[in-house]
Amino acid sequence: MVTYRFPDTDVPTIAPHHSPLVNRLLHARQVEDVDVFLAPNYETQLHDPFLLHDMETAVERIKVAMQTNEKIAIFSDYDCDGIPGAVVLHDFFKAVSYENFVNYIPHRHYEGFGLNHEAIEKLDQQGVSLIITIDCGTSDVEAVLYAKERGVDVIVTDHHEPPTALPEAVAIVNPKLGTYPFTELCGAAVVFKLTQALLKSTKHQLVPGYEKWWLDMVGIATIADMVPLIGENRVLARYGLQVLRKSRRPGLQALLKKNRIDQRYLTEEDIGFTIGPRINAASRMDTPEDAFKMLSVTDVVEAGALVDHLEKLNRERKAAVALMTKEIHKRLEHSEDMPPVLVLGNPQWRPALVGLAANKLAEEYRRPVFLWGKDGNGVFKGSCRSGGEASVVTLMNAIPHVFLEYGGHHASGGFSVKDESIFSLSEELNAAYESLGEQAMVSAEECIDEVLLLDGVTHALVEDIALLAPYGTGNRKPLFAFKHVTPRKVEQFGKAGEHLKVVLETSGGVLEGIAFFTDGTSFQKNPHAESVITLIAHVERSYFMGRQQVRLRIIDAL
Repeated sequence: MVTYRFPDTDVPTIAPHHSPLVNRLLHARQVEDVDVFLAPNYETQLHDPFLLHDMETAVERIKVAMQTNEKIAIFSDYDCDGIPGAVVLHDFFKAVSYENFVNYIPHRHYEGFGLNHEAIEKLDQQGVSLIITIDCGTSDVEAVLYAKERGVDVIVTDHHEPPTALPEAVAIVNPKLGTYPFTELCGAAVVFKLTQALLKSTKHQLVPGYEKWWLDMVGIATIADMVPLIGENRVLARYGLQVLRKSRRPGLQALLKKNRIDQRYLTEEDIGFTIGPRINAASRMDTPEDAFKMLSVTDVVEAGALVDHLEKLNRERKAAVALMTKEIHKRLEHSEDMPPVLVLGNPQWRPALVGLAANKLAEEYRRPVFLWGKDGNGVFKGSCRSGGEASVVTLMNAIPHVFLEYGGHHASGGFSVKDESIFSLSEELNAAYESLGEQAMVSAEECIDEVLLLDGVTHALVEDIALLAPYGTGNRKPLFAFKHVTPRKVEQFGKAGEHLKVVLETSGGVLEGIAFFTDGTSFQKNPHAESVITLIAHVERSYFMGRQQVRLRIIDAL
């Protein structure tokens, strides 16, 4: 169960020209340089790209390839970081009129993550002599060696933790290597830095600052990949959102229009709930190239068709997860005693989808859930979610002998299981849970930023909150408590009644509070009309269908 820590009453004034709330938010986030944080600056707050490890070597090798018209392959991961990153490098080559390149995105189900032998063979046969990876490659020692043996050079651009032994690549551009001042860039941001360095080092006809148009892709990746929104990432995310609101990409415009999102007011939540899931749906259900094309095409008709296709895939993804969840519910109905750790699987389930179902079930049953399926190479793979205070990584650490690979953090993780261990996985995990006891637990505490009255929810409050945006990892969205409120009405809305609406009275009129994909039973106290509750909520401005509204986004009720 989540507990809430209420704020201190006295907070130092660190931003004298701003409201007490802004000072409280800055203090709670331990912001040291207030001016830099509140006014991100593209020109002064980004580090020199040549400070990145091996950047100069990477640039020189790419320059040689372009001067001699070598065939270059952009090899990117299939997620919401790798695909936008691939668009950035694609757009760079197009902008400088270099045409001898191809994009390659591995198939999630059949190829998995990272550079692989099969892809290298295909690219070699196509005449590729240089592969540039995006959002992968740092750990691909064997694959890079295989490419080298075939006479194909590899430049790695990545942001993942480097292993002890690095691949024998021409260059490894990774902020976690060397002495780069900011280590938390996402994969797309690293390749954006590469394009900055290339523009500085090559002759071209582009106006200074032209690369800023590619920040829409960097903004999507930075927010969707959940890297900390501090330092350089805050600058890239803030400017990325500004460019997204003006982006000329017909695919993005069609996607936003399809989902009734006003591009002018696009927020980080629109990336998290609309853009990101549709990019990921392509690799979860079909081919990731569809998402890449949607973001990179310039033809309006083709873009519209690709958006329709991604919408279809996203609906199919939701349906597949719903069927999986329904099957699990049926199986659990016949279970006499529900174990403390739920472990279920089916060789017919796609590993790319089980994490979505695990998340729903962990919230519903409030316990760890481990779900597995079988990938295209016959490997048992799965995802896990905590659903409470138990750390899934601690549980997996207790039984490493059953896994081929595993990792994550206390709330969620992923794993692959040895064939001989798949049917004892439940027994092993539950035994680990019992033996670890309190050692498996991580306290779940959320910090309340301010206790407010309902009358305090105003446009001025929203403007104050916006000063610290964009919000995400490392810069959490402000959380407010509204004590002893009495809803006038509580109802479900949406096509299937899957969302909750709480109608509240204020001196200025009606205030709505909403919560998506819940009926309130997941809250600590189920809200009812005329009942007295404490609401835990964010405050936001909505522009849905052209209607501007300040409302609460309910997180919990006590």
